[in-house]
Amino acid sequence: MSDLPEYYFRVRENGAFVFRVDTENRQRRIDMDQIAVVNIRNGQVKPHGDRELSDADMQAIEDWMHDRAELLAWRDIDDIHRAVDYLNTTAHWAQSKASDEQLEAVTDALLLAMHDLRTVLVRKKADRMLAHTRTDAD
Repeated sequence: MSDLPEYYFRVRENGAFVFRVDTENRQRRIDMDQIAVVNIRNGQVKPHGDRELSDADMQAIEDWMHDRAELLAWRDIDDIHRAVDYLNTTAHWAQSKASDEQLEAVTDALLLAMHDLRTVLVRKKADRMLAHTRTDAD
């Protein structure tokens, strides 16, 4: 059981519950002692109960928060790449497989969502181009 990590992070929506893993006990069982609650959105670390977190505890928590933020950022962009694939698949479906009834059921929702997305993308691209033009002028 010595292969187990020293800390376990039970992921929740805004962060995690942090446990210290103990396998060095008489019963040779895995004990998990909650030591903190982490909120990844605001970076807050709250010790559990009356605990004081050690430097090693804080370092492990900070490392996890950094790694978790990177993973979530990667997942966000991966989801967007998947959305592009879904749009392509949807276009193929609409052109080659969809019945009139199916198209009637989804066309308005798709058109509104695509219009909204296009509006946001065009505005954001214009903002970036404007900022880039200002930077070049300086």
